Amino acid sequence: MKGSLGKGALGGILAAIVGASLFGMLGPLSRFGADVGVTGVAFTAWRATIGAIFLGAVLILRGQAGPSVAALRGLDRRGAGSLAAAALMGLGLNAALFSAFGLIPIALALMLFYAYPAAVALADIALGRERATPIRMGALAVSMGGVVLVLIGGMAGNSSPINPLGILLGLTAAVCQAVFVTISRHGYRSVPTAAATMVILVTASLGAIGLALLVGQADGLTAPFRDARAWVPVLFAGIAAAAVASLLFLTAIRRIGGTRTGVLMLMEPVVGVFLAGVLLGEALTLIQAVGAALVLGGALTLQRASEPDLEPVVETAAGPVV
Repeated sequence: MKGSLGKGALGGILAAIVGASLFGMLGPLSRFGADVGVTGVAFTAWRATIGAIFLGAVLILRGQAGPSVAALRGLDRRGAGSLAAAALMGLGLNAALFSAFGLIPIALALMLFYAYPAAVALADIALGRERATPIRMGALAVSMGGVVLVLIGGMAGNSSPINPLGILLGLTAAVCQAVFVTISRHGYRSVPTAAATMVILVTASLGAIGLALLVGQADGLTAPFRDARAWVPVLFAGIAAAAVASLLFLTAIRRIGGTRTGVLMLMEPVVGVFLAGVLLGEALTLIQAVGAALVLGGALTLQRASEPDLEPVVETAAGPVV
């Protein structure tokens, strides 16, 4: 049947849920890293570096290193440009989001970030990939209204003023993710997902290291060598919440398609907000909870209103926080 889940659907569903849950742990992990000296951009550098090393080892053990290199070399100019742009967007969204986690409540940062499905929908409409139906436009309005409520609630529910830079960084991460998704759908399909993910992680690693040195976070790059406690959050973030989560995301896309996977990935902010409340005491205010529900509801509607995948997508980029 057209659009049916088919064989392996349960495994794909579980892969998406687990992958989204691992991505959702990144907010608290970044805070734990900051507590032991691995701040914002430095945390991004460590996560990407460890993720790239782990994924590289997986490619070698699976005998996929050679074919991956050959696929990268075979890219035409347009494909190479698309992959380079996606990698730069991956660097930008991670640096912006992890920095936002250190400046504003994690729930607020995640809700701002999850305005990106609305931006993707606008881009698809502008590019002629989707039609501006009443359902889509209504979902856009709901999602944007939710962002406004989250912002208002964040400002009213805190004794200290919300850092405007944190808000700007959260929205910047959303824009970067929207561009990333738009490019990655069709820009470099000839490259296996694991190989594309490696390029994106290596770019994030090198770029974040440079940014850390530029903004004075060099101490964060060396913190794990001074304090062994720092290895716990950076190793978990790099292996579980970068490499493993991205591979699970790929498995889900291959088994149940991109649209259904996107719906299930909405578990990420749910897990992130829940963990921030339990582990860090950052509970949502009532107005923020309403806004969060609108953001997620709008994103879910946008995903469901998209054209269903006629067949599972095999080659695509890694998940929403790379």
